Amino acid sequence: MDGNGPTLDASQAVAPSNPPPSRQDLLNQLITPENGGGGVLAQLQSNPFFTAGFGLAALGAALRYGSRGIQQAAALLRRRLLVDLEITRHDKSYDWVLNWMTAQYQTQLGPQQTRRQVGTLEFVIRRFMPGLHHLQIETLTNKTANGAEQTAFSLVPGRGKHILRYGRAFIAVNREREGKSFDAMGKPFETVTLTTLYHHRHVFESIVTEAHQMSLHNIEGKTVIYTSQNMTWQSSGQPKRRRPFDSVVLEKDLSTRILSDVREFLSARTWYLDRGIPYRRGYLLYGPPGTGKTSFVQALAGALDFNIAMLSLSQRGLTDDLLNHLLLNVPPRTIVLLEDADAAFSNRRQTDGDGYSGANVTYSGLLNALDGVASAEERIIFMTTNHIDRLDDALIRPGRVDMTVQLGNATEWQMGQLWDRFYATHDEKGEGKRRFLRRAIEGGLVGSVSTAALQGLFLYNKDDVEGAIEMLGQWKPVASVQGKSER
Repeated sequence: MDGNGPTLDASQAVAPSNPPPSRQDLLNQLITPENGGGGVLAQLQSNPFFTAGFGLAALGAALRYGSRGIQQAAALLRRRLLVDLEITRHDKSYDWVLNWMTAQYQTQLGPQQTRRQVGTLEFVIRRFMPGLHHLQIETLTNKTANGAEQTAFSLVPGRGKHILRYGRAFIAVNREREGKSFDAMGKPFETVTLTTLYHHRHVFESIVTEAHQMSLHNIEGKTVIYTSQNMTWQSSGQPKRRRPFDSVVLEKDLSTRILSDVREFLSARTWYLDRGIPYRRGYLLYGPPGTGKTSFVQALAGALDFNIAMLSLSQRGLTDDLLNHLLLNVPPRTIVLLEDADAAFSNRRQTDGDGYSGANVTYSGLLNALDGVASAEERIIFMTTNHIDRLDDALIRPGRVDMTVQLGNATEWQMGQLWDRFYATHDEKGEGKRRFLRRAIEGGLVGSVSTAALQGLFLYNKDDVEGAIEMLGQWKPVASVQGKSER
């Protein structure tokens, strides 16, 4: 360069550019105070509005997580210390447990025992033991022997929470209804939850067992009658007292022969299974009305300690699928009674212009339900009809109907047996019986009147031997219904 060229003084010199601050420098500026005024963080801490908001947020978070921790700890403690048993209405034990709770409540209403009888501790526990405070009334109507209706009221545990004591265990009971929905029977969906200490968890088995035994005791010596309601079998009314087997007078030795055949079938289950034979038995009882077909089935069920599932094939709304479903779900130890077996054959003929016969059981549907691929096993079926001439041979073949029995009008032997049942104590020498039978023979009434008509005659003349003989003389014979001979 030329030495005489222009020169730059110090004021005109260009200062070098400073580089941008790094992240560490910014952090140091926040933390390190400048000129003694404190950093940004220190200034925030000294701000009362900031510290108040931060404190509230921290307190809210602590309360939230603390509450959640307490809930989780309580749930864990509950799982460790308590055990629940949930019973829904659709379970068979639901009514058992409610009846058991009712019995427990009625026990609490009984006379209180003294301190000396049960001890001081037990007396104090019973004294301050909370009872059932939310009750529900249940009304039952029964018919007495004279036909009058007798109404009984009972208080059962209602919805809500209850405390019960069973032995040394305290049980919390919660009966709750789920929404406002109802099942096909019109009953609301409900659940009963029993809660007790885990140490006493085995008490649930004892409660259910005791409730089941109580339910069996209520129907002991009685016959439960089931009918079809909304695609299921439901008990119809209260269980009936078992009918004595000899109360239905059939032809001589006929009832005993049927009873022996049924008992032999019940004892031959293994024999059927070993030979691959479907384990089911069918009976057909036919004859004029009033000859004791349905009554005999009721007496037979009492002798076998069975119940009865009664179904009429002429029932409105009964279809082939529903019939098959019902026969596949027959309650245990139950005789199926199909009345009006000829109704299915009538439906086979009675169709409209389009060939539709309505919502009724058809002939093919009945055959498939009795002996089809999807038919049920381990069952006893009794069918009754007043018109055997309307039945097809395909129905009464072995495998569907194994025993066909005719129940005709009263024979001389049956008349004598019925007389003895009503007047044995009033006609000890049998002189009235001989005159009664003689008048029946002379009037042509043997084989012409039903046993139901004779029973009505005897009921009208209770304890009146001469009145029964005199009224019989006023009867006129009617044409008897002829049927096929017993197969």
